[in-house]
Amino acid sequence: MQPRQLRWDTLEALRDSSKGRLKYCRHWLRDEDVLEGCMSPLTLSSYSGWVLDRIVERSDQEITPSKTSTPNKSTPRTNQLPLEKVTSASHQGSSPLSSTVLSETKRLDLPVFLHEFLMLYLITDSTHMLTMQGNNDLSLLEMDQEVLPTLLPSKVTEVEGCIRMYEEMHRLKGKEGLRQRQEQQEQMVRAVYDLASEQLKRFDELKELKQHQEFQDLQEVMEKSLKETQGQQEKLKEEHRHRAKVLNLKLREAEQQRQRQEELERLRKEEGQERLRRLYSIQEEVLQLNQQIDPNYRHKDLPKIDLSAYSSRGNQICGLVSGLIRTTSERGFPTQMDVANTERALQEMRGLISSMQQEIAAAVEEKKRRDEEEERQKQQELLKKSQMKAQSTAPAQLPGGKQTKEGLQVKTDESIMRWYQELQDAANQCVTSFSEISNCKDNEVKKTKMDLQKAATIPVSQISSIAGSQLREIFDKINNLLSGKSVQSGGRSVSVTQHPQGLDFVYYKLAEKFVSQGEEEVASHREAAFPIAVVASGIWEIHPRVGDLFLAHLHKKCPYSVPFYPAFKEGTSMEEYQRMLGYQVKDSKIEEQDHFLKRMSGMIRLYAAIIQLRWPYGNRQGTHPHGLSYGWRWLAQMLNMEPLADVTATLLFDFLEVCGNALMKQYQIQFWKMILLIREDYFPRYD
Repeated sequence: MQPRQLRWDTLEALRDSSKGRLKYCRHWLRDEDVLEGCMSPLTLSSYSGWVLDRIVERSDQEITPSKTSTPNKSTPRTNQLPLEKVTSASHQGSSPLSSTVLSETKRLDLPVFLHEFLMLYLITDSTHMLTMQGNNDLSLLEMDQEVLPTLLPSKVTEVEGCIRMYEEMHRLKGKEGLRQRQEQQEQMVRAVYDLASEQLKRFDELKELKQHQEFQDLQEVMEKSLKETQGQQEKLKEEHRHRAKVLNLKLREAEQQRQRQEELERLRKEEGQERLRRLYSIQEEVLQLNQQIDPNYRHKDLPKIDLSAYSSRGNQICGLVSGLIRTTSERGFPTQMDVANTERALQEMRGLISSMQQEIAAAVEEKKRRDEEEERQKQQELLKKSQMKAQSTAPAQLPGGKQTKEGLQVKTDESIMRWYQELQDAANQCVTSFSEISNCKDNEVKKTKMDLQKAATIPVSQISSIAGSQLREIFDKINNLLSGKSVQSGGRSVSVTQHPQGLDFVYYKLAEKFVSQGEEEVASHREAAFPIAVVASGIWEIHPRVGDLFLAHLHKKCPYSVPFYPAFKEGTSMEEYQRMLGYQVKDSKIEEQDHFLKRMSGMIRLYAAIIQLRWPYGNRQGTHPHGLSYGWRWLAQMLNMEPLADVTATLLFDFLEVCGNALMKQYQIQFWKMILLIREDYFPRYD
């Protein structure tokens, strides 16, 4: 039963395939679309391989008994059913379509193999219908299965061969038609190609013509742009030359500006250095003034005065000035505002000192008022007693003005007095020589006079015991001023050549300032005598006139430096006589004895320092203009005169304390003899 079942499966597969459903029509050759059908690829159903395997298997089974591949032609076809039987058998269970096809097959005169193929198709269709109806007629199905083994192998092969021959014929016809159509197509392509070539040639010619025109236009544009470029280059060259001239002018202006800036910078630095020196000088003066404030000051006749507030404020001012100088040093050079601030601080310090002195004076004034008359009476009595004693002990004069050995002199030697008078005359003559600049009302001359006075006196005020390395700078500044060079003072350039009488005026004021420093600074700070003396000695050596004027001022303020004891004359007031003795009289008030002795001590100390010191940076080949020989003469003359109460002892002590060592080195044994004379013969005269 299995082979039969496979056959039915084969028939069902053929029926379902596209080949089994193919409809042949006799009008195919007339149809123009037959070529497309032949050119389409042949396709087989999914069951074609399975069908061929079954057919080949069946053919092998039939060939195997006879051992030949050719059919047995002698075998009668007795087992083949007549077509009518098959037709009738298949017609019983066929569909109306199958019966219609069968009747149509009979009407047409078809070949035998085609007729058998159609019958096979109908049987397959009938089988399918019987299967779909539920196998109602089993006898018919078995009959069909008996007929198919004899029909299928030979008929199928023939039908397949006819189909392939028909397909091949149509394929050849289609191939020929395709070839003809390809030739037509090639001819058309050739024609189109020729036409396109001609059109391309025309296009190339037009393109070449257009390029030539564009080239000519471009060449014209380039020539035009070249001319414009050349014109622009000429303009640029001209503009470049103009700018070069402008730049050269700017460079020259910049160079001039740079030179001006350098000059201004140099001037600024010089002004800054001058301001810095001014700040240092102000700082030194402030420190000196601050040293004058003694919080423990106590007058001998008054209770203790509290000066701590002045001392505290003075320290604050010193700190302020030091802070300003430190700030300006860090920043570079001080400005005019810094100098103004320090000058205000200096003025405040001076005002502070003045206030302190006024407070002390006010405290002393009441005491002075009570004791004024009593003090005057005591001084007059003391003066009368000293005069009577001097007259009673005066020795007889020998011819020639010499004293006898029994007593001491009251008057100075005539040679010394002539020398004294010459110095005073020189000073008066100097005052007369600059009377024009002193009495002139012109503001410009007054301003010049003030500038010269400041330039001469301020450097001397800056000399102190703590001046140190600034002494040389101060000396150079004073020397330059006296030599006619310009110096900076108060931010201005000052020179003695600004006025014909400027040099005499500066000589006089400078000598006066040196004496004032001894009267004030040395009197308060004894150690300041040496720095002031070394500068004064150096200036004296270069400018001798300053030394003569210094001696004149010194002798006038301190007659004991000659030495000289002015005698009381009839008609001379007591105030005038006190001034001749060196006392300061203000508003008919004579200064106290302590203050008087302090001032005299300061001036004698300065004089004692000058006669032994020389400027260390000068020329030491010459002799000292006023050396130790003058000091030895002064000491000898003092010991030849009657001592005055308080004055002689004070001056001898200060003089020997300052220059005693220098005199000992110079005169040696003679100096010691002088000391013995003072101890054994001169001291007993104070009793």
